[in-house]
Amino acid sequence: MTNTPARNNEGFLEDAGRWTPEIANLIAQDDEISLSEKHWEILWFLRDFYAEHEMSPPSNRLFVKAIREAMGEEKGNSIYLMQLFPGTPAKTACRIAGLPRPTNCL
Repeated sequence: MTNTPARNNEGFLEDAGRWTPEIANLIAQDDEISLSEKHWEILWFLRDFYAEHEMSPPSNRLFVKAIREAMGEEKGNSIYLMQLFPGTPAKTACRIAGLPRPTNCL
């Protein structure tokens, strides 16, 4: 079993460089999420977004918009993303993707 790296009180990795797909699965289990191909599509998108912009999407609204622009209306909508990542999709997805907490997410 993989040891989960240190995380803050909200479950975000203290060191994003320690992220691996195995760590993502462990973090997702904490949220009772079983990662499917649909989840991974969003998680890899977020990691690419972070690599390009050096930040997580700053709000849920901008997260949905970025997904819509990259993947179309079917995936870039709040209902679809909330089904995959319950609660606040941007925050939950970024946590699982090993990225910093989005700045404007509650």
